[in-house]
Amino acid sequence: MSEPAGEPVIGDPYAFAGQDEFRERVRRLLAQSVLLHAEKWEQGACIPAEGWRTLGEQGLLALGHGGEDFLRSAVFLEELGRTGYAGVRAAVGVHAYMAPSYLELFGTPEQKRRYLPRIRSGELVVALAISEDGAGTDLSGMRTEALSADEAGRYVNGCKWPVVNGTQADLFVTLVRTRQATAGRGLTGASLVLVEGDSPGVIRRPEPMLGMRSADVCRIEFDQVRIAADQLIGRQDRALMYLMKALEFERLVAGLLAVGGVHSCLALLGAHVREHRVGDAPLATKQAVKHRLADLVAEFELVRHFAHRAAWRHSRGDLNSRTASILKLKATELAVEAAQVCVQYHGARGYAEGSAAARHYRDAMAGTIAAGASELMRDMIFEDMSYEL
Repeated sequence: MSEPAGEPVIGDPYAFAGQDEFRERVRRLLAQSVLLHAEKWEQGACIPAEGWRTLGEQGLLALGHGGEDFLRSAVFLEELGRTGYAGVRAAVGVHAYMAPSYLELFGTPEQKRRYLPRIRSGELVVALAISEDGAGTDLSGMRTEALSADEAGRYVNGCKWPVVNGTQADLFVTLVRTRQATAGRGLTGASLVLVEGDSPGVIRRPEPMLGMRSADVCRIEFDQVRIAADQLIGRQDRALMYLMKALEFERLVAGLLAVGGVHSCLALLGAHVREHRVGDAPLATKQAVKHRLADLVAEFELVRHFAHRAAWRHSRGDLNSRTASILKLKATELAVEAAQVCVQYHGARGYAEGSAAARHYRDAMAGTIAAGASELMRDMIFEDMSYEL
């Protein structure tokens, strides 16, 4: 599934030749590898090893991160979101895109050779260990350190939470302080390092969330975990520069996944209002209901078009922070709005444990927090305004 995306379709600058066929292929593969097992994964709180291997065998973990090939990734991410299981999409999004992007962008040739093929095959599961309790949105209060150096390397000490893929991860892309913080200087002196999951001193504590139940969210503690010099990603003490670049990509990925999630929710909602009867007529005959859904569909089409444009810009090396932030903000907040309406129109049955409507409702709020909360997105959009109010 790694062949080039091909030339754009005439009349649609954001599509590529064969896109519809590729989308149908991805949809079929996801039906086999995800939808048949997703409920079991939700109950087990993770994607098991055989699930990762199947996704790898199907080529779904090896789609491109940049250039024309990313247009295929954009289709895959939207369809992954459209499965309706945000825990699965979070786990796969982190494993296939967000965490390995640091290796793709900043890793050494040896790091790429050692890890990326096994990540793409599903043999090795990767996680991002960036966030911490009390660190703040800008991570300025981060406490995880790798300060003490000797001939054997450094020793990582600290705690990261929340970490997706936590119990399964064979590798953690981890943010640490490599020199003492200077007051008021934020992430000055922070570095990115690779911590292998079987290292002595790595402690995993599952912390199930309200939603995204198959995302395998954990608290990861590092107690004197030794890392060698070749486990540093990029230049020492320069993590802020790398994070700024990688977070644009993470927000693009999160936005595309959320677009698919909204699509799934609206399909569920549309089917319900046509089938559910109030009195002697379907709920969809009520004007207020029709107009509410029409508004949601209109907003969805606008956001989806913007998402495709953002993916196209990224494929040409032209993605910027504002575009990524707008997509992430509007797609994830639309997911919350659609989920609230879905539960409301389903009534008590929609609020029942185990219902698809309840799952969408539980899952949606997490999207407004991961990869930067909505408040941060608004701050970033405002600060990047290039025209006068």
